Amino acid sequence: MSFAFGIGVGTHNQQGDWLEVFYPRPILSPDRRLIDTCAKVLNYPGGNQAMEPTAEQLTELATALRQAGLDEQAQLAARFATATRPLSLTILETDTTAASTPEVYLKLHLISHRLAKPHQVKLDGIFGLLPNVAWTSEGAIDLAELPERQLSARLAGRPLAVKSVDKFPQMTDYVVPAGVRIADAARVRLGAYVGEGTTVMHEGFINFNAGTEGTSMVEGRISAGVVVGRGSDLGGGCSTMGTLSGGGNLVIAVGKNCLIGANAGIGIPLGDRCTVEAGLYITAGTKVALLDEHNTLVEWVKARDLANKADLLFRRNSTSGAVECKTNKTAIELNDQLHANN
Repeated sequence: MSFAFGIGVGTHNQQGDWLEVFYPRPILSPDRRLIDTCAKVLNYPGGNQAMEPTAEQLTELATALRQAGLDEQAQLAARFATATRPLSLTILETDTTAASTPEVYLKLHLISHRLAKPHQVKLDGIFGLLPNVAWTSEGAIDLAELPERQLSARLAGRPLAVKSVDKFPQMTDYVVPAGVRIADAARVRLGAYVGEGTTVMHEGFINFNAGTEGTSMVEGRISAGVVVGRGSDLGGGCSTMGTLSGGGNLVIAVGKNCLIGANAGIGIPLGDRCTVEAGLYITAGTKVALLDEHNTLVEWVKARDLANKADLLFRRNSTSGAVECKTNKTAIELNDQLHANN
């Protein structure tokens, strides 16, 4: 069985290099009939390929897919056959390291479409395949071509707005998952996994290959590689240390029904039903005083020794300044009304 398939439309620079690709209906584990039909019509040789089919090839492919009973992809191929923009038909037989920009974009789409979760898709080496692009009101523009495009737009009386300069576009220009609220779309990158019931407020941020499993309130930062469990609340300005940010061999995650207070942060994975006091940043090497039910010191440990353990309350002693940890068996429950109308 093949890994992934997508027919997409995108943007080239003046040298014909890919800047980005939009895949409206990517497929994880595509039907073998789909791959065999592409092999017959497009002379697809097998392996991982990002092809640029002609209008005639797509028309023929649409007919063949319809005959094979693959109506949805047949309709898409027929519609793309009339496009004037650059087209990519990408087949990934295996989830190996990407070799082209269209392959990377297909993998990012799989995550944002909730077809694959963070860490389920191989994303090694993608930075070298993603060009740094000006994301504008007129789409993706090569940075070397931007000054001329800005001048031409001004002379034509239409100011060209540059929304960002980045390797990743905002997710909502490509995918808007069902059942979510995102207050500032620029703060969620393509390749984010935003679970149904999630609210991302204005200061919330979700990086690629990261996200939420379900109902969550995000007012802080979910860094690359971090997954937040259902029912967890990330307070305003809080932070999670990403897998790209010196997290060592610990994969940072947040369990279910956790609360990370405003301006707090974690450099260890939290188990279920954990709370981190506002303003407290815990790194793997933070010395933590373990307290019993009588608030008596049991022992000193490093925070990494508490990784993935449930029902913990992390706080700072306001007198001594010591970081303390107590068992906290009361689950943090989000306000149901807050998420009822997503």
